[in-house]
Amino acid sequence: MISNVGVERVIRFSADSNPSWPAIAENLLAVGEQPVVRMIDGLPAFPDEVPDPGWRELRVSLRGGMVTLRKDGDAIRCVAWGDADAALNASWEACCRAVGEAVGARSD
Repeated sequence: MISNVGVERVIRFSADSNPSWPAIAENLLAVGEQPVVRMIDGLPAFPDEVPDPGWRELRVSLRGGMVTLRKDGDAIRCVAWGDADAALNASWEACCRAVGEAVGARSD
């Protein structure tokens, strides 16, 4: 979905899949991103902090800018806020793919 306030992609996964941040981060590193978790569930995070498996929302700094990951039942929403430029769009796309690969998912 594209709107005037940002872009969002919904990545769905099976109920038995538990999307972990380390798996997502590893996929991002493999494509040249340098992910740094900035917030976990609305609270500031240490740059090397690994979220608990039950995380609900992450704010992640990537090369092109900030991306928000939100768990919502059997889905993770990947959101880039604002008027995304080419660099942020590339990082957001990489993040969407990394999430999808980590959970063996399909996207809407």
